[in-house]
Amino acid sequence: MAKVLMQKLNKHFGEVKAVRDFDLEIPDKEFMVLVGPSGCGKTTTLRMVAGLEDITSGDILIDDKVVNNLPPKDRDIAMVFQNYALYPHMTVYQNMAFGLTLRKFPKAEIEQRVKDAAEILNIKELLDRKPKALSGGQRQRVAVGRAIVRKPKVFLFDEPLSNLDDKLRVQMRVELKKLHDRLQTTIIYVTHDQVEAMTMGDRIVVMKDGLKQQVGPPLELYFHPANKFVAGFIGSPAMNFLEGEVASEGGALYFQGPAVKLKIPADKAAKLKDYPEKRVIFGIRPEDLPEAACAAPGETFTVIVEVMEPLGSEVYLDVKAAEQSLIARAEPKTQAKPHASLCLKPTMANMHLFDIRDEKTLV
Repeated sequence: MAKVLMQKLNKHFGEVKAVRDFDLEIPDKEFMVLVGPSGCGKTTTLRMVAGLEDITSGDILIDDKVVNNLPPKDRDIAMVFQNYALYPHMTVYQNMAFGLTLRKFPKAEIEQRVKDAAEILNIKELLDRKPKALSGGQRQRVAVGRAIVRKPKVFLFDEPLSNLDDKLRVQMRVELKKLHDRLQTTIIYVTHDQVEAMTMGDRIVVMKDGLKQQVGPPLELYFHPANKFVAGFIGSPAMNFLEGEVASEGGALYFQGPAVKLKIPADKAAKLKDYPEKRVIFGIRPEDLPEAACAAPGETFTVIVEVMEPLGSEVYLDVKAAEQSLIARAEPKTQAKPHASLCLKPTMANMHLFDIRDEKTLV
């Protein structure tokens, strides 16, 4: 397998800067996920690695070899696309063998590679079928199998699960992770779905407007986001945000927002002593907003329940504090009722504060 290195990678489409000064090192055998909203540059980055997009500036190295000017066929990579691009007139076997046939591999070796890939993906009984006789999940496996038989240095996946239903998507997430553990390959995986990113990646790159926002293991991004964008993008439902100011009272610091006054823990308050601005953005995740008996300002705040979303193991409450909409996670046996008031007690040890000017994390 191979290490992949991207150095000061840029891609411009006329005046549009799709990818800007992108640096990333992917060690051998790592499962790296690029995630972000539509238009953030993640697929463009993947296509530059594949050789399907020209590089405006910067370098891409695979196994310490610059591949900028190499055609895709010479980069020793295999790509699985969002649409599986199977030949409808060919059988599964022929689809999987096609690339090897073009490269004039011996027939016996082609048969063995296809057989091995079919065994790994549990599609041996499908080899004689044509794509129209396959389900979406089966077609996806065939597309992955076509990549496996190549035995490339790097696998590239461009949103391969987006055409599947939710249940099958969950199943295929597990299958692809098992496949990575079995093959011990370097994988670069692009998705807009942060749940896919969290559950599959060894590390995640969060992108926005062509720029890298943060790189790290899933839980590091979840608990220690570098900025408000990462905090809001990673996690489902998304983190709640309130604008307000830091106020000092009785030797303690408080976050004061619309209809909200909350005491900031001493260890977090200490990090704010040199912060010149009073205005901040307060962030708290839905699971850190449990309902509680109403207490003095500083510990709880009152909201009005607008909508309840029961999911079985938990209930999400869409609530309003003043004019600010929030989401709180409650137990299945919650006593909350639509249009009724409710007190929430934030777990302030898990709170976040962001600079209101550049939205970078303060605490």
